[in-house]
Amino acid sequence: MAVRHRLIRVSPSAVWDVLADGTRYGEWVVGTSESHPVRGQWPHKNAAIRYRIRLGPVQLDNETVVRHCEEGTHLELEAKAGALGTARIAIELRPWGEHCLVIVDEHPLRGAGGRLHNVGFEALIQLRHRTMLARLARLCEDKSRDAGSAPRALGQVTVGGADGTSHA
Repeated sequence: MAVRHRLIRVSPSAVWDVLADGTRYGEWVVGTSESHPVRGQWPHKNAAIRYRIRLGPVQLDNETVVRHCEEGTHLELEAKAGALGTARIAIELRPWGEHCLVIVDEHPLRGAGGRLHNVGFEALIQLRHRTMLARLARLCEDKSRDAGSAPRALGQVTVGGADGTSHA
């Protein structure tokens, strides 16, 4: 069972916003691209998204289904990978001060992935999770930084700057 965690320097709700957008799956999940909802309301139970995996010239379309969802804190997915079988991926969000501790737990459920699972396979999953969590952190932190640095609207006045002055 591959378990990995990462502190993301935004609130749990900011991380959840990214996880809850099924169209962004391909931006943070390693190996996937072009994700889109195919049934249900992502990330509610039994909702599914389809995504593409590219391995050189080979393209595979796969699906991930929500098996359990506690909005804002916990998401359990079943990722289907064709002949490789399926995997359970649990993502937990914990408040850590004003930031979010993200814990990912993945293990194979069915198919060749389960039968071939060993220490070497586990190491590959750990590397994948490290990259996946780094991507998720970058998406969340960049989004937060962009929102925080939005330009002021014309005519907006900020009263009480650091030097006690007003700025227009």
